[in-house]
Amino acid sequence: MNLETRLTEAFRISPAQEKGLKKLGVVTIKDLLYHFPARYDSTADTSIISNLRKGESAVIFGTISGLKTKKAFRKKIPMAEGFVEDNSGKIKIIWFHQAYLAKMISENSFVRVEGKVSERKGQLYFSNPKVEPAATLFTSSKEHNLYPIYPESRGITSNWIYHSVKKVLSRVPLDIDPIPQEILRIYNLPNLKTSLIWIHTPKKLEHAQAARKRFAFEEIFFIQLERQKARHEFKERVAFVINRDIGELNKFIERFPFKVTGAQMKCIEHILEDFRRGHPMSRLLEGDVGSGKTAVAAAATYAVVANKFQVTYMAPTEILARQHFEFFIKYFSHLPIQIGLITGSGCLKFPSKVNPDGWTHISRSQLLKWVLNGEIAVVIGTHALIQKSVKFKHLALAIVDEQHRFGTAQRQKLVNKEERTPHLLSMTATPIPRTLALTIYGDLDLSLLDEMPVGRKKIITEIVTSEKRLEAYEKIREELRAGRQLYVICPRINEPDPNKPARHGFAVGESGGELAIQAKSVKEEAKRLKKEIFPEYGIGILHSKMKPMEKEKVMQQFKNHEIDILTSTSVVEVGVNVENASLIIIEGAERFGLAQLHQLRGRVLRGTHQPYCFVFAETKSEKTIDRLNALKTAKSGFELAEFDLLQRGAGELRGAKQWGISDLGMEAVKNIKMVEAARAEATKIIENDPTLSKFPILKERVEFVSSKIHFE
Repeated sequence: MNLETRLTEAFRISPAQEKGLKKLGVVTIKDLLYHFPARYDSTADTSIISNLRKGESAVIFGTISGLKTKKAFRKKIPMAEGFVEDNSGKIKIIWFHQAYLAKMISENSFVRVEGKVSERKGQLYFSNPKVEPAATLFTSSKEHNLYPIYPESRGITSNWIYHSVKKVLSRVPLDIDPIPQEILRIYNLPNLKTSLIWIHTPKKLEHAQAARKRFAFEEIFFIQLERQKARHEFKERVAFVINRDIGELNKFIERFPFKVTGAQMKCIEHILEDFRRGHPMSRLLEGDVGSGKTAVAAAATYAVVANKFQVTYMAPTEILARQHFEFFIKYFSHLPIQIGLITGSGCLKFPSKVNPDGWTHISRSQLLKWVLNGEIAVVIGTHALIQKSVKFKHLALAIVDEQHRFGTAQRQKLVNKEERTPHLLSMTATPIPRTLALTIYGDLDLSLLDEMPVGRKKIITEIVTSEKRLEAYEKIREELRAGRQLYVICPRINEPDPNKPARHGFAVGESGGELAIQAKSVKEEAKRLKKEIFPEYGIGILHSKMKPMEKEKVMQQFKNHEIDILTSTSVVEVGVNVENASLIIIEGAERFGLAQLHQLRGRVLRGTHQPYCFVFAETKSEKTIDRLNALKTAKSGFELAEFDLLQRGAGELRGAKQWGISDLGMEAVKNIKMVEAARAEATKIIENDPTLSKFPILKERVEFVSSKIHFE
């Protein structure tokens, strides 16, 4: 048996158990050992059988007897049972789905039993308790006062995991530690073998904490190592040298219909500095909603096209790509350059011989031909840009908007299309805590737009509970009468199917977490608003399952004020710009993270009218309302993101789903010292040995991390 051995080879596992393990992400021995306890319960206080009460968790010591296995009468579930007796009485033990446990315990042996006391037909019994020989434990019970509670799934209990881990720990060689000994010594971290023993079978809480610290450091360290290796490889490539003086660029910037901020100028200077080095820039531009990232991208684009090179700009949606196409026409219409748009729905070109003042539709083949020969200087588009058929003559800058919507692989496809690597400017309006940005985007230099344009009005945000709905609707009606427009954001598209069974509070096939079955849907809410609340106003709907052409049509109608109210899912959170829309309702706000709520309300920051955000919450939980109130007090999206990271549990931060980082890793991301230490050590190793030729174990782990973590 070794770390890569599959559990099906090491244990007798039923198909149901195998399915349960797979759901937990546990396939190999290593997966099992790295399936860490969610918490530890204390067993220092023991009880006697005569004092046991229904519903309580208890620990008792006694003699076990009457062990047997059987199948439940009705459901044919494999089970085992027995009795435990002490000086005060006798109680039955039942194990469901774990009949094998009866064969692991000797008849009439002295045992320690811990678990929950249940009752059936007036008789108390232990249901799926943890049972272990107590000959040594009883005499040293003060030392053995912690037991681990593991995340479970159907057919796989915490107890099963505990016993399996104990078996494995004694049989698997754990002498090779993936973290270099020198790093363990510097940060006073226990080695791999000690850490695994301490995290699964701690004798005291300090041991468990030390082990968790080690594994948290390990996860962040290997992510940093992968990112620093990628960064080094990228920086070693050759890029076009772009020389443009800031003074010359200022003439272009002066034409903007607003005064650029100091933060914007600082970011532009960083970019120009990177352009002169001859090695590709890899920079992430983080900026709050409305902070002017597009203007920085336009300035960088001007520096490139003024040197007769090409720029490509990739956006996550067709709506956003079209919007950027229109923005760039405004920025560059006074210059003799051509701009193209490539999406799945078709291609556009500016300027047009047919329509010199505007754009025209053009065939894809013709546009690609002009891109290849260099006639089109700026090419804007969606994922369509990374297709093999899209080839450039001199691509010098690739801009990726809303970086988090694209994975590293897509980003790399864009910059790897050319023989000479283009400079890369990634941008995001999603507020990312600094520690997370340093981890996930460790291969990119970070620039922060932490200043808002002069004269930008602050959003008035109100947290609206159910009893204040009607009052909020009246305030909104006043603004609609004044000619403003309204977004209504709902957590789901459709109502759940009443004929489908609900599970854990939400309909089968629907996501959205607890209470999702009560969550408002776009389609039904649009009908309700039209019938009961705003019958005099035009209402449209927008969601991710609509075809691109349908979305485009609805957005154009909203922009043209043919629609007063747009009911949508969070699909509008990214970059959509309708200046007259100064109102937004967010339904079921407790289902969104603070950073996402902040981004959603940013939709109403585009115009000159006073913006309002109404956060509709169904919850009565004071804790949730307090969390939502941070939207009113935080000075920026970044402050909100930091608050969210600290306030919410790691499991609520969607780390595993969004990035592939475990709950333990997400907890580590809260610790800036740990992140910086891991980053420093990873950087040092890569600087001295970029290919990790001296560290074969590190190299193997880095390749594994690269496949597991989603840098998006």
